[in-house]
Amino acid sequence: MITPMRFIVFGLLLATVCVLAEEKTGYTTTEFTWHDNARNRDVPALIYAPTTGTGPFPVILFSHGLGGSRHGYSYLGQYWSTHGFISVHVQHPGSDESLVKSGGGPRQVIQAMKEATTDVDNLVNRPKDISFAIDQLTALNTADGAWKGKFDLAKIGVAGHSFGAYTTMAVVGLSFRDKSLIDPRVKAVIAMSTPANATTGTRVNSYANVHVPALHITGTEDTSFIRPEDTAEFRRKPYDLSPGPDTYLIIFKGADHMVFGGNRQRLMPGKGGNDSPTQKMVGEVTTTFWNAYLKDDASAKQWLTQGGLAQALGSTATLEMK
Repeated sequence: MITPMRFIVFGLLLATVCVLAEEKTGYTTTEFTWHDNARNRDVPALIYAPTTGTGPFPVILFSHGLGGSRHGYSYLGQYWSTHGFISVHVQHPGSDESLVKSGGGPRQVIQAMKEATTDVDNLVNRPKDISFAIDQLTALNTADGAWKGKFDLAKIGVAGHSFGAYTTMAVVGLSFRDKSLIDPRVKAVIAMSTPANATTGTRVNSYANVHVPALHITGTEDTSFIRPEDTAEFRRKPYDLSPGPDTYLIIFKGADHMVFGGNRQRLMPGKGGNDSPTQKMVGEVTTTFWNAYLKDDASAKQWLTQGGLAQALGSTATLEMK
């Protein structure tokens, strides 16, 4: 069901916002475009919300990978929202789909994407986009309207893939050029395919300030043609360098970088591979992690730590924790 477009204004931080809501089985999707006056920057977002229950619901903010958008990773937004979470997929201008749509040949696009990963503005603005989005959810939560009281802002998680995993870790303490981008409102994180290179953290103290529960996910074939230095071996660095506790590492056997991205055929036309089993497992495992650390579900935490997770993964992946 498509509802009419409407316009909302919230104070100084939230400028005119276009909202387009679509109801689906078990969840609704709503599009926003927020404007941050302080940075003169639009921040698009897509919210997946449960249709069962009245809330308030724990909140997950998701950060896409290089060249992505708020419409990506729908398999996670759909799964999390149908299991009692609101999933807010944030789009990051400067490192989003505009890189792919900018024109030019493949070489020009690849070069633009490479440059985007080391652009200081992107590295700083991405975490700030997440914090700004939390500000906007706070405004929605207190203003009269359909969203009033829907967000449990004491229970906020952040997740991301690839460049979005850098974003995720920066929000909870990954150091970048001695800048603090920490948002204390974030209580737990999930980082998939973190680009643990010289730019985003391989120093021993890079993750010393990460003190929230964290689930790291990667694969044995998790490499990047954009940044070949981001080898599969490097992807485990965020786990190795984090102090813990409540820190987990799952490495899926045979999984490459695009398995976690969603629609492979849309992203890489003509490339084969059945990603559904791995994505299904990612949905189930991550939801249990959120249940444990955002819903304070003791049975979920016991399942993670006392053999349930290891048994569920079986021979498909290895598990480490600390």
